[in-house]
Amino acid sequence: MLKVESSKQWINKLSQVNDWVLLGLWMVIGGVLRFTNLDAKPPWTDEFATMVFSLGNDFRSVPLNQVISLDTLLQPLRVSGDVGIGNVVSLLLQEDNHPPLYFVLVHLWVHLWQDVGEYVDVGVVRSLPALLGILSIPGVYFLGKIAFNSRLIGQISASLMAVSPFGIFLAQEARHYTLSILFVIASLICLILTLRHLYQQSIIPLWLVFSWILVNSLGLSVHYFFVLTLISEVITLAVLIYAKYRNNFSQLSKRNIIRILAAILGTSATGLVWMLLAISHGYGNNMITWIHPLSHILYAISPPLQLLAVWVPMISLLPVESDSIPIVILSGLILLLFFIWLIPYSIRGIKKGLKLNKFRLPLLILMTFIGGVIALFLIITYGVGVDLTRAARYSFTYFPAVIVLVGFSLGILWHEIKQENEQLQAKETINPLILLRKLYDKLNCNGKLAFYAVWLMGFLGAVTVLINLGYQKYYRPEQLISVIKENSSQPVLIATTHKSLVQVGEMMGIGLELKKVSNPPKPLSKG
Repeated sequence: MLKVESSKQWINKLSQVNDWVLLGLWMVIGGVLRFTNLDAKPPWTDEFATMVFSLGNDFRSVPLNQVISLDTLLQPLRVSGDVGIGNVVSLLLQEDNHPPLYFVLVHLWVHLWQDVGEYVDVGVVRSLPALLGILSIPGVYFLGKIAFNSRLIGQISASLMAVSPFGIFLAQEARHYTLSILFVIASLICLILTLRHLYQQSIIPLWLVFSWILVNSLGLSVHYFFVLTLISEVITLAVLIYAKYRNNFSQLSKRNIIRILAAILGTSATGLVWMLLAISHGYGNNMITWIHPLSHILYAISPPLQLLAVWVPMISLLPVESDSIPIVILSGLILLLFFIWLIPYSIRGIKKGLKLNKFRLPLLILMTFIGGVIALFLIITYGVGVDLTRAARYSFTYFPAVIVLVGFSLGILWHEIKQENEQLQAKETINPLILLRKLYDKLNCNGKLAFYAVWLMGFLGAVTVLINLGYQKYYRPEQLISVIKENSSQPVLIATTHKSLVQVGEMMGIGLELKKVSNPPKPLSKG
């Protein structure tokens, strides 16, 4: 008997080791994808804001209404030894519209790798979000594993995050979204554990309450729109608590009510501090006016379509931004066929999970949460008149939940294998339509094959982003420099109108490209 138990323990330990090895593989794949061509694409205005403000510099140091040199234009991008964290925080509250936590981290990160007096390196600044993007892979693994008590679902979720085109797009931006995603994941884990205690009618531990407050406070210190995640979590709590106790609220423990209120009030305190700071400093001097809707008839239908354009590349993407129209059409057609298959397949997996008591609660949590955030997007867009759907990156607020939900639908059908249709005759297999039908049947009957297909499409999407045929940068200064070099034999003066910091960022992009052409990059060295 002891030998049998020892054997089972050894097998369990071996399985856990294999689990870590597989998770490490997804992290390696995700890391390679996120660091490939990291500094190849030119930075755009928001990335320049990250670089300038994180260095404690100011766009206003660039003179206006006069001819300036390239070095003067790029002066705010120089690493200074006289600027500290306090300067970064103070400047950010006055000039930008984001909390300072991420910018402080970038400040420390840049000084770790670069010397004073150097121009900040785009690759160095982008390497921090890329690294944080890698951490999101084990993050969704634990989210899936904890939510469904399944290492398989955790592994599938991690594999999808590793190759997600949307995830790689965010990880290669010198912005704070990958750090926000980590806090979204941690906050969702706290939400799931809290509701699990409520449904099991056990007391919510104090460590969970304090952890939730800390995670939420840090999330709000990275991005103000993290509040959308928190509001949707409150909605999810309210809906599922009502569903559980609607017939007898007296069964709901008073201690649990107090601890949930403590978590909400503790989080709200941090949110109130940042709200007051944002209001007192003018919230970035009208830097978010670009997300106000345009006054035309298309506004009524564009927000849902813009949300759809975000959901697709969370899972897969093909070269839809290619210069070749046939490639664009073919890519769009393949994506359409892929999602025509994937959506019903995922729904089938979710329906199957809802019938099983052990999966019902986490599924309801994730679906209610995702629906809550999307509803908030549409309410703010149509009700307030601020179109949040125009910025794909704001979907960081629910992105990890989508990955885990798709991972669950693939995981629950992993072992579901049915017999192939035996009525198909051998002579019919030469018909391409029959071959496509057989492939479709296999994908719907074999969960493993379905996972391979989804992962491959994700990987192709990741490559699409890396070669700049998907999620292209808004500004392409290298194209302007190429035209100038081909058509101008004399020194060139570049001028533009100035309306906001956006134009300064655009000119800096041209300036960095000129620097790159005139000065080939040198290996980075610290000290």
